[in-house]
Amino acid sequence: MALPFASALKETLKQGYTFQDLRADLLAGITLGIIAVPLAMALAIASGVPPQYGLYTAIVAGAVIALSGGSRFSVSGPTAAFVVILLPVTSQYGLGGLLLATLMAGAIQLSMGALRLGRLIQFIPAPVTLGFTAGIALVIASLQLKDFFGLSGMDNTAHFFVKLMDFFSLVGQISWGDFLVGAVTLAILIVWPRLKTPVPGHLPALLLGTTLALLGGHWFSGFEVTLLGDQFTWMLNEGTANEISGRGIPPVAPSFLFPWLMPNAQGDAIGFSWELFSALLPAAFTIAMLGAIESLLCAVVGDSLTGTKHDPNAELVGQGLGNIVAPFFGGITATGALARTAANIRAGGRSPFAALFHALMVLASILIFSDWLSYLPMAALAGLLLIVAWNMSEAHHVIRMIKTAPNSDLLVLATCFSLTVMFDMVLAVSVGIVLASLLFMGRMAQATQTYTLSEREHQNMQLPKGVAYVRIAGPLFFGAAEKALGRLSQVATGIDAVFVDMQQVPSLDITAIDSLNSAIDQLILAGKTIIFIGLSPRLILKLRRAGIRKSTHLSFARSANQASKRWQKKPATPALDL
Repeated sequence: MALPFASALKETLKQGYTFQDLRADLLAGITLGIIAVPLAMALAIASGVPPQYGLYTAIVAGAVIALSGGSRFSVSGPTAAFVVILLPVTSQYGLGGLLLATLMAGAIQLSMGALRLGRLIQFIPAPVTLGFTAGIALVIASLQLKDFFGLSGMDNTAHFFVKLMDFFSLVGQISWGDFLVGAVTLAILIVWPRLKTPVPGHLPALLLGTTLALLGGHWFSGFEVTLLGDQFTWMLNEGTANEISGRGIPPVAPSFLFPWLMPNAQGDAIGFSWELFSALLPAAFTIAMLGAIESLLCAVVGDSLTGTKHDPNAELVGQGLGNIVAPFFGGITATGALARTAANIRAGGRSPFAALFHALMVLASILIFSDWLSYLPMAALAGLLLIVAWNMSEAHHVIRMIKTAPNSDLLVLATCFSLTVMFDMVLAVSVGIVLASLLFMGRMAQATQTYTLSEREHQNMQLPKGVAYVRIAGPLFFGAAEKALGRLSQVATGIDAVFVDMQQVPSLDITAIDSLNSAIDQLILAGKTIIFIGLSPRLILKLRRAGIRKSTHLSFARSANQASKRWQKKPATPALDL
């Protein structure tokens, strides 16, 4: 079986790629680049690494995933959802650990795509997805308090509630310059979409925020703002005669490196060992699962906006390849970005080449505008991530679910949200899926019903005397089998045969088969004949494999009429004397 690979690109080229398509993709790529540059830097900083590594992710992973994935319109890069997973990894294992975890996650995603597991993501319930994304959004918002208010003494690696207590204890130290710049940036980002202009709001918001930061000191005394270049510096060719350094981000393209030679939290080369692999594996698995969920949701959104259809397995392969290649160029975790994908479609993007041009636009920004980017205020980037967190929370969707969803779904939603905020997303998703599954099984067990026909219904169907007619409706699985099949053992005395109508039974599991076998044995011991009615050939085959076969006391019929004729021709059989 061939590896699902680059299906979106193949489809684009098969349909024909014209100059008009190229022009539309190029313009969309420029728009996306304007959006991606500040976002990639802000998300890298929020993940605990210097801003250039977010840009490297948008360049390398963005291009690789676009060309090898299964969605024509998805745009990939660093996203806000990963911040709560990546920051603890960076804090404990440094940049090297983060790159290795990304590499491992990419291998897992590639394996998922090769095994064609893309469709399994659809079995994650909406309350689970909405609960943990809303929880992540709240945690991301809390991470921006430090830079938005200029609180240099605040510890962003602390627990959510500890951060809140730190914030309130440091309120008296708020930098009003940082706060004003952040507030202006946030206000523009909120108001700009209402103007219905094709220019993305990130550009005017950051331009005005940066202008205020640079000129505010001339207008107000004591007006101080922390810039990107104040917090991050770079050095190239360290220890050589060609050593150069600067503020902000280095003006060079991403270059090849070995992730295991990058620094750990102590600044030494992290290396690679079985102990490190085991320690990083839980984070890598979480990254892979969240990346799969988010990228496939992103592709679904793209399909809904364009009327197209993506290939989920090829998309997982593309995501895996992107996350395998990116760490060798300094890129951190990437996945499909919902907001950038929607912006791509609104900007007129028509193919994966739009995402490729977006990656090239980010590369051009590094090479040409790196000095200018060092003047971006940290508070403005925090304001940008606050609006990202708000959009990610899908507050309107949460409110609608609270108003309309059953209590069981609200329990799952609240559980996932709370566990994400108080502990971590791994626990939230695990508990959420288990809880949702248990509640679903409970509902399915209630939906499975067993019903014995009354004497009047018996006469209306013209059934023979001495026959009990039991109708079972619904799936027979371990949660419903005992209740549904218990009625068979309660057949009244004086009954010679039991007709078991299973036309509305879509499935049987091994627990139901064992319970059914036990009920059949009891009825045969009592000298009764069993005729199954309407059972599908697939389920009959499953029963035969379990040893439940046609015999003197057991047979199968397509309808009640056929069962009646078969019984009337059958001689009476005495109870077995064992």
